[in-house]
Amino acid sequence: MKVAFVGKGGSGKTTLSSLFVRHLAAQGLPVVAVDADINQHLGMALGLDEDRAAKIPAMGERLTEIKEYLRGDNPRITSAASMVKTTPPGRGSRLLSLGGDDPIHALGQDIGVRGANDDGAYGVTLMATGPFNDDDLGVACYHSKTGAVELYLNHLADGPGEYVVVDMTAGADTFASGLFTRFDLMFLVAEPTRKGVGVYRQYTDYARDYDVAIAVVGNKVQSDDDVAYLREHVGDDLLTWLGQSSAVRALEQGRDGVGLEPGNEAALDRMRAAVDARTKDWDKFQRQAVEFHVKNARSWANRAVGEDLETQVDPEFRFPGVPGEAVGSTGAA
Repeated sequence: MKVAFVGKGGSGKTTLSSLFVRHLAAQGLPVVAVDADINQHLGMALGLDEDRAAKIPAMGERLTEIKEYLRGDNPRITSAASMVKTTPPGRGSRLLSLGGDDPIHALGQDIGVRGANDDGAYGVTLMATGPFNDDDLGVACYHSKTGAVELYLNHLADGPGEYVVVDMTAGADTFASGLFTRFDLMFLVAEPTRKGVGVYRQYTDYARDYDVAIAVVGNKVQSDDDVAYLREHVGDDLLTWLGQSSAVRALEQGRDGVGLEPGNEAALDRMRAAVDARTKDWDKFQRQAVEFHVKNARSWANRAVGEDLETQVDPEFRFPGVPGEAVGSTGAA
């Protein structure tokens, strides 16, 4: 399953992303965590020191290599230069398996994270888009980085019991490309404030026409009144909530061994159950990829690349397990 954490800046989405990653990993589940926030803090939230987190290779700086690998021998894609962030896979494209032996996952770093309620260390692959650098300032937008994540997710054939958890950039910037349709479930982290629920209304307005599943997770909840406030404004989309946590404070201070509160642990259980309850719809996944690729091709990408990128769409392509003709190769072509 592909999962995103979204919300306004300061809502705690990076903290909740890291807690969810720890929760899954402590149950022995395969997890790839992706830091796609312009502020790259997920690594430190997972327990890395700042220097080690900064050394994770940036996906956004290796777009050419990523494109060259993913296009494989797909005859519809003439070169890596003709691939854009929305380019969908077709027959001949290389598909990815979670944590597979490929140059994209090789950019990640295998790390050991502590469970929220024990001292064990559990394996997670951490990948990162990379931060803005001096060359980017004033001349590039962050979509040049998150485009690598969109291509990764477009080509990832994740299986049952596998999880990709993406910490997205804050605010409505999530909807500036088709990336928001690449997830089986989006957790919108909302504080019980007017700004917190305002972001919820904005997100649901943007996602309304695209059949995107959004579940609200309340954060920094202090009382029943806070829960009532969230429920009043988001209704049945309120899945669960987390309260103030001494365990989270300890993790943020670099201290292990402080057990997560039972109520907060139960919230993580409900979040995993909500993800596991989603039905994988590969046809919709590919259909939406094609829809946004055509939209981008017509609005800017054809002019930028100098080709008709709509011809990259392979109408006969199906992901593994979906009835239809043969698909692209998984791994080396």
